[in-house]
Amino acid sequence: MLELSGLTVRYGKHLAVEGVSLTVEKGEVVVVLGANGAGKSSTLKAVAGMVPAASGEVRMNGERLTGLPAHALTGKGLALVPEGRGIVGQMTVEENLRLGATPPRARASEEETLAQVFEIFPRLAERRGQIARTMSGGEQQMVAVGRAMMSRPDFLLLDEPSLGLAPIVVGDLFKALARVRATGVGLLIVEQNVKISLRHADRGYLLEAGRITGAGSAEELMTDDAVQSAFLGGSA
Repeated sequence: MLELSGLTVRYGKHLAVEGVSLTVEKGEVVVVLGANGAGKSSTLKAVAGMVPAASGEVRMNGERLTGLPAHALTGKGLALVPEGRGIVGQMTVEENLRLGATPPRARASEEETLAQVFEIFPRLAERRGQIARTMSGGEQQMVAVGRAMMSRPDFLLLDEPSLGLAPIVVGDLFKALARVRATGVGLLIVEQNVKISLRHADRGYLLEAGRITGAGSAEELMTDDAVQSAFLGGSA
């Protein structure tokens, strides 16, 4: 289990996240919903060791991770797909993917994991020698997810994976994430595309002004008045 307990994040005097607590089981998809500025990305970055937590803690499989640097967390089985993807544009698809296999836990099974990534994302197998910057936004996002998978994570964090993508591409991406989930990886997704994220999620949390204000199953949230009003225009 990935567990956040009372997680608080500050940027100077600004309180970005206050007392956030949530859980993700292996093989489960959990989404965090909230408006811009609600603290969603700050929460993910604190979990991934990109920004320090002012208080609270993060545990994974019972081990306390709070305060560890990002590279150490990747080595323990926690991987982040950042907003903006962060791939190396001048390298090929395969070179980008292999960059993800640097943790010791991933090295011995690099070829096996690469084959698994190509099975999840057949388009990347077809274009393994293509320079990454020449690919479409959706294909680059697939590279970013595949690179994270190469570290053999137990839990995968995704920050706005559908941002800037065409609807049909978003659909393909979430279908691929369902295949990632089927491998037993737990997914914690920050996403503004509420309809498709809830369609593929097991559970979700509502985040407002840095605080959790609601939680429930995907079905419950899809019909929740607050979600309807804020994100779905008042209709399912």
